[in-house]
Amino acid sequence: MATKPQARSVARLAAVQALYQMEASHAGVETVVSEFTDHRFDRDIEGERLAAADEAFFAQIVRGIVEEQGVIDRAIVRRLATGWKLERIDATLRAILRAGAFELMRRPDVPVEVVIDEYVEIAKSFFEGPEPGFVNGAMDAIARDERA
Repeated sequence: MATKPQARSVARLAAVQALYQMEASHAGVETVVSEFTDHRFDRDIEGERLAAADEAFFAQIVRGIVEEQGVIDRAIVRRLATGWKLERIDATLRAILRAGAFELMRRPDVPVEVVIDEYVEIAKSFFEGPEPGFVNGAMDAIARDERA
């Protein structure tokens, strides 16, 4: 059975949240993946059922980023303004960039436009300023680098 696109969107948002949590708490990848799988997915919040997540896709993104963080970070840094360091970027924005870069680099089955649109929308859910535009530009440049 094909996974609903919405389940992938939920998985992407959860992956960004998990990456942020790992950075903030220094928790290990398996601890965080288990926490999300066991306690956050398929739950009600204030009586409303949350949309189902593609849990396997979520875990693949989070584990893949941890396994390949050096390669992913270098791909992002190549597209930052001269002199900027990844550490200077907001932790949530860093998580968005890493997740999007991972998909662009390691998930050729997902169209570039889908990856960019999804992570720009995630950025809009966290930021009201120029950050979504920054994500759009960075993801577009990384896509040209990786899928040319």
